[in-house]
Amino acid sequence: MHPILIKIGPLTIHTYGFLLAVGVLCGIMVSLNLAKRAGLDTRLMSDFIFFSVLIGLVGAKIWLFVTEIDYYMADTGRIPSLLTAAGTFYGGLIFGLLFVIWFVRRKKLDMKIVGDTLAPGVALAHFFGRLGCFFAGCCWGREALDSPIAVRFSDPNCSTDLDFRNVPVYPVQLIESLLNLLNFIVLFVLFKKKKYDGQVFALYMFNYSIIRFIVEYFRGDNDRGYILGGVSHPFSSISVPQVVSIIGVTIAIILFIKFRKSSKREA
Repeated sequence: MHPILIKIGPLTIHTYGFLLAVGVLCGIMVSLNLAKRAGLDTRLMSDFIFFSVLIGLVGAKIWLFVTEIDYYMADTGRIPSLLTAAGTFYGGLIFGLLFVIWFVRRKKLDMKIVGDTLAPGVALAHFFGRLGCFFAGCCWGREALDSPIAVRFSDPNCSTDLDFRNVPVYPVQLIESLLNLLNFIVLFVLFKKKKYDGQVFALYMFNYSIIRFIVEYFRGDNDRGYILGGVSHPFSSISVPQVVSIIGVTIAIILFIKFRKSSKREA
């Protein structure tokens, strides 16, 4: 793998950080383009998206700390590492979504339309983010035995635990990355053909919740936290992200019904 993209003297550019930045930039461009098509104020949306990303990044780190509080409290010297840690996607999504709800209500915007413009961009940004995870060696998969799709992380600078170095593991980062790209394509196409406002946003929540729930079974890292069981028994355990995924699917179904009924009343 290539966790370090460029290193010139004291200057080090990590591949993950570079791809994350590219993903955020592409996601913002897509969302602003869709906002313009939806007739939203692009200047207002620019400020809105900037703060959404900022709060999402902070939320990702907070969620990581909460789910791994035993690890950080066992040695408080590890807490400063949160500044450079990527955090967890669900943490970023939840905190970002809470800010979106607050902002939309304060500015009296239509939550359904705003959600539709943001969802494809989030999926695209996540595609690049998971590519970054693959190059960094973080969020690695569990042991893949003789699987033909197995990969090995051997770079001394990668984030993979020593127990999983040079061990064939499932390339869960690539799998989730490709599924996020597919999700982006579906959402982007649907934006032009949606039957009612809010449909794109609800579908994003539904699709990603399904993606994450399934991918969790093949994760080998223990950073997400578990409600039941543990990483050594993947198919009989329930991780925190899987619980959030179940909630996400439930909310998405409720939103589908609510938004569809709302569109019929407004027709």
